[in-house]
Amino acid sequence: MVRIISLNVSETVGNKKQPVDVVSLEPKHGIIGDAHARDWHRQVSLLAMESINKMSDKLPNLVPGSFAENITTEGIILKDLPIGTRLISGTVELEITQIGKKCHSKCNIYKEAGGCIMPDEGVFAKVITGGQLSTGAELVVQ
Repeated sequence: MVRIISLNVSETVGNKKQPVDVVSLEPKHGIIGDAHARDWHRQVSLLAMESINKMSDKLPNLVPGSFAENITTEGIILKDLPIGTRLISGTVELEITQIGKKCHSKCNIYKEAGGCIMPDEGVFAKVITGGQLSTGAELVVQ
């Protein structure tokens, strides 16, 4: 089973996001209240806990949100999903639009964590159908 283990938001870009229990998502926008929300192809960022755990030997204090991902998942290797894959939870439907990204030039996250896995393992999506997501909810992959 794939589930959401953390939902994370921040009001500014390039910084660690803070965990919240519930988020609201809107099509053509993303997560309400998050700095990355706008009408573009990277409205929501996702990272698998399995990816975060790869760096835990070097950095044992890493937690969900450390790499500024909005949604931290468990039970799937997100980076292996093809572009166009749909992730569904309740009424919310996301479409994977990008795997990895060019990293900012040594942003605060890079400095804090001592590296960044988002360029290789981060996944980005746009909101197809809005609604609310909650920590602990199941994600169906289609």
